[in-house]
Amino acid sequence: MEDTEIIDLYWKRDERAIEETDHKYGKYCHTVAYNVLGDHEDSRECVNDTWLRAWKSMPPQRPFVLRAFLAKIARNLAFDRYRARSASKRGGGAMEAVLDELAECADLSGKWNGEALYAASELKEAINRFVGDLPEREGDLFVRRYFFAEEISDIAKRYQMTENNVTVILSRTRKKLRKYLTEGGFIE
Repeated sequence: MEDTEIIDLYWKRDERAIEETDHKYGKYCHTVAYNVLGDHEDSRECVNDTWLRAWKSMPPQRPFVLRAFLAKIARNLAFDRYRARSASKRGGGAMEAVLDELAECADLSGKWNGEALYAASELKEAINRFVGDLPEREGDLFVRRYFFAEEISDIAKRYQMTENNVTVILSRTRKKLRKYLTEGGFIE
């Protein structure tokens, strides 16, 4: 079924929308959640929550790209679950590695008041511009690692590169991002 037809089912409040979404994007959303959580049961729950969130979001939202819309929901739910799980126990998993890598670009800790939330929104837009201006492969590697939290070994296989090459490209891209954010006044 085409995405526009699935979206129309949501707008008609037809419960087949969830079935069709699961059939077409269930594995994909599970992978997105699993890359963050590293746990199949939690990932399945995130996928189910993704369908519920999509059901509640459409209408009024009408996604331009359904796959990206669902991936963003699944990813955000997975991060929420990850934060909740990590609040009680700290460990050294894949997500910690991704966050440690990005920590060199900017320290975003602190209080989240209105001003900080506005700054975070501005930072998000700046990062989106930065990634959009990268050469295609470099941008893809960055998004796969830092948006989808994919393992470096998986990225290397996908792009037929060595893990070392992927690591070097990501390191250089993070340095470019740090410079970009410094010049933009986001970090000192």
